[in-house]
Amino acid sequence: MAMMILGAGCITPIGLGLAETAAAARARVARLREISLNDRRGEPVVAGSVPDDALPPLADPLQDLPLQSREARMLRLAHVALAEALETLPADTAPLPLLLGLPEHHALRAIEPAAFLRHLLLQSGAAIDLSRSVAVARGRAAGLMALRQAAMFIEAGQTDHVLVGGVDSLLDPYVLDTFDLRGRLRSESNGEGFRPGEGAAFLLLGKADGKRDGAALARIEGAGMAVEAGHLYAEAPYLGEGLAAAVTGLFGEQPPPSPIACTYSSFNGERYWAREFGVARIRNAAHFSDAMQLEHPAECCGDLGAAHGPLLAALAAHGLAGGYRPGPCLVYASSDHGDRAAALLTRAG
Repeated sequence: MAMMILGAGCITPIGLGLAETAAAARARVARLREISLNDRRGEPVVAGSVPDDALPPLADPLQDLPLQSREARMLRLAHVALAEALETLPADTAPLPLLLGLPEHHALRAIEPAAFLRHLLLQSGAAIDLSRSVAVARGRAAGLMALRQAAMFIEAGQTDHVLVGGVDSLLDPYVLDTFDLRGRLRSESNGEGFRPGEGAAFLLLGKADGKRDGAALARIEGAGMAVEAGHLYAEAPYLGEGLAAAVTGLFGEQPPPSPIACTYSSFNGERYWAREFGVARIRNAAHFSDAMQLEHPAECCGDLGAAHGPLLAALAAHGLAGGYRPGPCLVYASSDHGDRAAALLTRAG
């Protein structure tokens, strides 16, 4: 299922584009600050937020629609990242299918996926083919889960390019309150929680045929996915089987050309996720270098929810292309409700 990452774009609390985000993550620059919301103990919530003046205004056709404030902000975030991801394509390129990850945690009402895609087209003006586009509310893992479907589009000759992305903002009062009720927000009195964040990330994918490989950021060799029965919101006991199965399936289908030298993880500071990766690494120990580097950008920008998986892939690709991250790279993301997805990236060319 090899594909090339031909372009990528993002906007995060640590950068208004991929190069800036990658530089800040590489330097371990954290941009987490108090926002205008308090937790149930009256302590200010510390989070990663994107400056409002870095975002375009909501498009005129959307101004009079009854959009939730969270949805409106997500549209503006996605607009910026999508524009960057498409920079390398000619202006006359035919509309592309978009496979988009959306939040798994909702405010008073869920964001309707099909409507969000329509609104994103109006907001961004991007060349998106709505008839072949899909959005799913599956959280962090959603973008990486979409890689297999993207490969099917390309391998079947249905399109030369596919967009895969994710967008989220956890900085919603109801969503934050829900996390707070479960003791998941990090604070002065809770050092085992996570810092919420917001952002968007998109990957422009194309066929690995040698023609444009040298200009690509990275090559996706394969992808795997599975479900963790003992997820955070399940009654089943946690065994760490989901991520281990996703990684084992990936390596069984596409063994790494050499031991994994770098892993980009959706760790967000909660202990649960560290235990999970431990199980996956032990089960696949032969495929990991003893000197493997572990990158988890949430320490800098907060948990980006559904934007997390595509962002990790974009950062890994940038690192491989820039020569400052060793390959091959494992990229994985885990959603709160059980979805697990992983991808294997190598240098392009």
